[in-house]
Amino acid sequence: ILEGLKDYVSLTAPLKGTKLPKSKKVFDSSKVTDHHAIIPTGVYSQQHLTEQERLVFDLIARRFIAAFYPDCKISTTTILGEVNKIEFKITGKQILEPGWRVIFAKEEKPEEKEENEERTLPLFVKGESGPHAPDLNEKQTQPPKPYTEATLLRAMETAGKLVDNEELRDALKENGIGRPSTRANIIETLFKRNYIRKEKKNLIATPTGVELIQIIREELLKSAELTGIWEKKLRGIEKRTYDAHQF
Repeated sequence: ILEGLKDYVSLTAPLKGTKLPKSKKVFDSSKVTDHHAIIPTGVYSQQHLTEQERLVFDLIARRFIAAFYPDCKISTTTILGEVNKIEFKITGKQILEPGWRVIFAKEEKPEEKEENEERTLPLFVKGESGPHAPDLNEKQTQPPKPYTEATLLRAMETAGKLVDNEELRDALKENGIGRPSTRANIIETLFKRNYIRKEKKNLIATPTGVELIQIIREELLKSAELTGIWEKKLRGIEKRTYDAHQF
């Protein structure tokens, strides 16, 4: 398959003649349910693809190639300081070896470059002290960004993060809200019922959608926690520790 990706030879060339790693995070038959991941077939020609089809294929091809690249190695530095009995903490990261990240390399936007530079810390020695010149930046907190279809799909996949109960959070870890094959249909249903609309790439709740949420008084029905409860019970049924008739 890799040899068939002629337009990606600059990315596949480093893999040629080497033993391809098969990480358990990627190659795990026990995690396969309805079908395996979407991968290239090795048969590819840009001539027969539209621009959108080409972009979709590019994402699939790069993700497939990246699975065989080494891990990205990052150095993390955490500084704990104290000035006049006031504690300060800062954390910075630095990429030591880009690994698979070279597959998705792109030019950084000015704001991204500035942010990355701010996170790069000089070398510190534990226990060191000395004078310093404080640098204060005045900023304002920003409200959460509206969901796009991509970020909403990701939020549905990682819905367990929104649940406080540890057992329910663990039950949601594997599945989240919906299944990989149904999440897009769930979002499409919200569009069809006029609960959400799209402004450019952002998904915005319609007055109908807002009113629906306000009408539902039972908070559990509006929470990912309900899915966690169901998943926990379904696990119990699977392990025969919970009676299916009580579900």
